Amino acid sequence: MCGIVGLFLKDKSLEPQLGSMLTDMLVTMTDRGPDSAGIAIYGADADKMGKLTVQSDTPEVDFVDLAKDIKAATGTKVTVREKSTHAVLEMDADAMTAVRAALKDVRPTLRTMSAGDTIEIYKEVGLPKDVAAQFDVASMSGTHGIGHTRMATESAVTTMGAHPFSTGSDQCLVHNGSLSNHNSLRRKLRREGVHIETENDTEVGAAYLTYKMQQGSTLGEALESSLEDLDGFFTFLVGTKDGFGVVRDPIACKPAVMAETDQYVAFGSEYRALVNLPGIEDAKVWEPEPATVYFWKH
Repeated sequence: MCGIVGLFLKDKSLEPQLGSMLTDMLVTMTDRGPDSAGIAIYGADADKMGKLTVQSDTPEVDFVDLAKDIKAATGTKVTVREKSTHAVLEMDADAMTAVRAALKDVRPTLRTMSAGDTIEIYKEVGLPKDVAAQFDVASMSGTHGIGHTRMATESAVTTMGAHPFSTGSDQCLVHNGSLSNHNSLRRKLRREGVHIETENDTEVGAAYLTYKMQQGSTLGEALESSLEDLDGFFTFLVGTKDGFGVVRDPIACKPAVMAETDQYVAFGSEYRALVNLPGIEDAKVWEPEPATVYFWKH
């Protein structure tokens, strides 16, 4: 099962409503996946600043004096914005690698959800409405975002097993389906030095796209390559700093629908996820074709 939603805004006047629209879309997909949920939000790009979104099972311990301890370890000034079990660390972009490395010693229990200039990922076990409320997603603004509600089939119901998965700077992926060659591909990617934390097949899909882009492919080219290199049935919805892409496998047995207006591009596992969007009655609505890459870029 699993439910996917995505929204790519063309109209800047809608950016303050991104979180609320995505939340409504995701909650509508609850019965496709009640185990866990997550949302990736692409927000404002602060000049020469970077973000790390981290998660803790014990935030009342891990987030205390976190900024002070990072500065002591790296000399870098970091601001910490707490949101329940997650915190967004903001710092000079040039210092992000050093800060991320220092976290292993300063707070080894923290898990990194995402890293980049604009991306923030929030995900936890629970129903979409509860996860969204936990992080006040409805109040968030941004240029585009992706959400997922999961019905676990191939790995445990945990925070790290929830989607979205982020394996590269400002990159994330959600997935509906099942990859049959993810174990062999995981081993291959690890031999190439790609870091993969979980046994979830979706993280392998995300890592594959990151690896292809590191080798020089565009997102569109990486998605095209996935049709040859990934076995199984899948619908991928992918975000980058300035882009938003969709691809389905050649059989395309998983449901998907898209809508486009002058204000936005929207994706949902079912049309009912889109019905409350502004101007949906005048949108171009279609089912994405099998083995076809769709991509939009700011």
